Amino acid sequence: MAKVVMHAVVSLDGFIAYPDHSVGPLFDWYGNGDTEAVVRASGWRFQVSRVSAEYVQPFWDGVEVTVIGRRLFDLTNGWDGKPGAGRRLVVVTHRPLPQEWLDAHPDASFETAASVTEAIDRARDLAGDRLVSVTAGDVGGQAFTAGLVDEVAMDVVPVVLGEGVRYFGGHVGTVLLDDPDRVVRGDRVLHLHHTVRR
Repeated sequence: MAKVVMHAVVSLDGFIAYPDHSVGPLFDWYGNGDTEAVVRASGWRFQVSRVSAEYVQPFWDGVEVTVIGRRLFDLTNGWDGKPGAGRRLVVVTHRPLPQEWLDAHPDASFETAASVTEAIDRARDLAGDRLVSVTAGDVGGQAFTAGLVDEVAMDVVPVVLGEGVRYFGGHVGTVLLDDPDRVVRGDRVLHLHHTVRR
């Protein structure tokens, strides 16, 4: 069965973007190294440190389906029909995707779901025994609150944004995670991976 991993780059104070959804210095580490890491499904290439590449490449390669919200879809123009990670994408939305976007990307492997639960269920079905990545923020927070997240992965950047979009969205309440089973120190980023206790 597919594992669901909530993932994002995050500031020390727990934000994944500014209030306007721009990321500022959070993504600087994607270009500060001498080792190439490739998101194979989309062809995106990043120059990161060797240790970061050794951490992110297997994760990116293991993702089959990514679950995102409609806001991220709109902000990125659906990544021009290429999922950010994995071969398929499920968008949580109550509105159909724009017809002009669908016409421009007829081969895009994107689906919609009316709720986070429906999206995660569909993503698990599509992923088989590979990974489902759910983006942190509102959608990830809803999945986390509903107990649908198996693992939490954070790329922690040494910056304090002060305000913005919270990693866990609107989640409230205490949830215990196991000690990190991976702690990788990159260049201007600390990669952390935790399993959610059940």
